[in-house]
This record gives sequence, C-alpha cells and structure tokens, in this order.
Amino acid sequence: MDRAREIAPDVYCLGPHGRTQTNVYFVRASDSWVLVDAGWESDLSRIAEAAAALIGHDAAPAAIILTHDHPDHAGAARVLARRWACRVFVHPAELAIARGSFAAMWRHAGPLDHYVILPAISVLGRRRRDAILERNSLAPVIEALGPDGAIPYLPGWRWVHTPGHTPGHVSFLRPDDGILITGDALVTLQVNTLAGLVRGRGGLSGPPWYTTADPAAARASIKMIADLESRVLASGHGDPLTGPDTASRIHYFADAL
Repeated sequence: MDRAREIAPDVYCLGPHGRTQTNVYFVRASDSWVLVDAGWESDLSRIAEAAAALIGHDAAPAAIILTHDHPDHAGAARVLARRWACRVFVHPAELAIARGSFAAMWRHAGPLDHYVILPAISVLGRRRRDAILERNSLAPVIEALGPDGAIPYLPGWRWVHTPGHTPGHVSFLRPDDGILITGDALVTLQVNTLAGLVRGRGGLSGPPWYTTADPAAARASIKMIADLESRVLASGHGDPLTGPDTASRIHYFADAL
C-alpha cells in the first residue's frame, strides 16, 4: 500500500504515481483534513487506503478541494465525496466544466480536447455523449469556493486564482510558511517534452501545452506564482520542491518565459 509522506508540517503527498507522476495531497489544519485533488479514476483505492492509514479508518477528509477539473486531478472525486459524505470545492469559473457542460468544454478546450477528445465524443451521438458527461459530472457534490480566498476547513490557507491551464485553475497557499500547492499551473515534471514524459524527467515546467486553454494566461500565472516567494512547491506532477533555493528556481524559470 502506498503511504502519503509529509513534505511540510501537516502537508502530506501521495505520489508521484504512474506514467504522469500524479500527486494528491492531504492537508491538516486544526482538527480537519482536506484532500487536494483526486487523481485519476483508477487512483480511487490508493487514495482511500492512504486516507485510512493517515487519518484513521473511522475518519475521513472534511472536503475535497480541486485545483482544476481535469481527469487526472478530479478522476476519483465524485466517488470519494459520496463515500466520505463531503463536498468538492472548485473555483466558480470551473463550475460549468465540472458539471459536465459540453459547451463550456468546447469554449475552454486545449488542443488535445479541441482536435481529438471532444470531436470523438461528438460522433457518438447526443444520447451516448450525455451519458458519458453525466457519469463524470461532479454536479451532485460540487460547490464553489468563496470570493475571499478562504478555503473551507483549512484556516491559515487561501486559494489563489492561477488561470490558463483551465479558466478556474487555482493554487493553494499557506502564507505563514510559503507552502504552495500548484496543480498544473507550475509542475516539477518536464511535461512539455516527449523525452521528459517518457523518461519521467524532473524539472520545472508550465502546464502541458496540449491540454492548456489559454497559454498567455498560463504564463502570467507562473510569473504571479514566482512573486509568492514559495518555500515549498507542491505540484500536481513530479516531486515537490522543498530545498532552500525553491523560490529562486521558480523566479529563474518564470523570468525565462
């Protein structure tokens, strides 16, 4: 069984796992636990077992908070939310996609979705398309994050809007010690080179270009992330950065964009 490891006080990483080196995070604040991102659908058992080992078999996270609604970050969210009787929180700009709006998916599609995934779903016919969307929709469990940056059940943390990869992509910051969970806004795996993906090469990278809706906004978000002067960078893919040079490495990368 995979166990989550502590990468900062009260912040535990489960991963990196699989070809995409995907991470999910368990975060504790006061008496509450929150799951940040929910991996692929196939990660359901891994996440549930890690939660039981970390929190206890009779306990569960109080909420699931998503950086964005892509299948490698929200895949197990619906089932886990029902199992744990909790809500899934996303940025308001992510709600339409999370609820399965086909029009919103087209409107904010990256190249892979625009030219491959969504056309393939379209040719299935409306009935089959709607069944697929309903099966993956988070509508029964979804809720919007509030406008003030506060994160439910996580006092001491705030969400930061980091759009580009998706319209409602967010990162999660603990200002007191500079811990930042970035999802795909900034990752530590070279996702934009074939060799990086195939060989699992580490290194700072922007979000995957082939699934990014607005590259210019994504670059602006990386520059904003650099200004946060983070001490720990916990990304959605690749090993977290925890060294004393974390902030300077992010600045160097952002300045080169």
